[in-house]
Amino acid sequence: MDLEFWWLFPISIVIAATANGAGIGGATFFSPLFVIVLGLDPVIAIGAALLTEVFGFASGVVAHARARAIDWLAVRRLVIVSVPLAVIGSLLADVAPETLLKLLLGFGLFFIAVTFIRHHDAAKEDAEIALGIGVVQPAIRRHIVMADSTVYDYELCRLHEGRIGAGIGGLLVGLISTGLGEANSYSLVQRCRIPSRVAIAVSVVTVAVTALAASVTHLINFIQTPDADVALIASIVVFTIPGVIIGGQLGPQITGRVPERTLIRSIGWLFVAVAAITVWEALR
Repeated sequence: MDLEFWWLFPISIVIAATANGAGIGGATFFSPLFVIVLGLDPVIAIGAALLTEVFGFASGVVAHARARAIDWLAVRRLVIVSVPLAVIGSLLADVAPETLLKLLLGFGLFFIAVTFIRHHDAAKEDAEIALGIGVVQPAIRRHIVMADSTVYDYELCRLHEGRIGAGIGGLLVGLISTGLGEANSYSLVQRCRIPSRVAIAVSVVTVAVTALAASVTHLINFIQTPDADVALIASIVVFTIPGVIIGGQLGPQITGRVPERTLIRSIGWLFVAVAAITVWEALR
């Protein structure tokens, strides 16, 4: 085992805590880190990032389940679309040119950053939902009682729109390792006004299951490659996986203590910088 990647352990804790706290994919951070800092081929970087993310979000799933924040009905309605499209995206990524994947990753991060930073009129969204604007299917009333006795009553609305977003997000997860958590954030929080603690928990479970499907597909393709450097990937994930398992337990605490808008906007500006570096790497 190569110990030169030891520094990935503390970084992984921070990334997993942030990702689970905001309900976005940890691979969104890991993919550009592996491409830019470690210089890995994008396909290998995406596969390693997804594999790492699976363990981090699995840890997050346990933490959110203990908090009783997961709406399992919402999860089932999203993963039935996101998982098969993630597999398709993973197969397409294996044949896509390296420069194209880097550009997709860079511009994808930039688009995600814009959706995080731009202002949303919550009152307007609530009014539209009340009037039925954009709601093409009857909403489903939900009642969630958290472990701390907090009660949430809300509606699952715009279900077709949410599934379309989950499908696109799943495809992007397979292609560039990111996109589903951000799509879920838009459809669940901004469009349907689901309480953020519940929406984040749903997103964490959905991304975990989808990332598992995508990472297995990437791993199978990688192992079948004649010159696959399995030792290198092992030297990386041996530090990232324990880190994300620890960080996954810290995520729900961030959700409860840091204002959601502050967290999301901060991540958005971070993604702007990472997107710019990724695109520059692709074009230089």
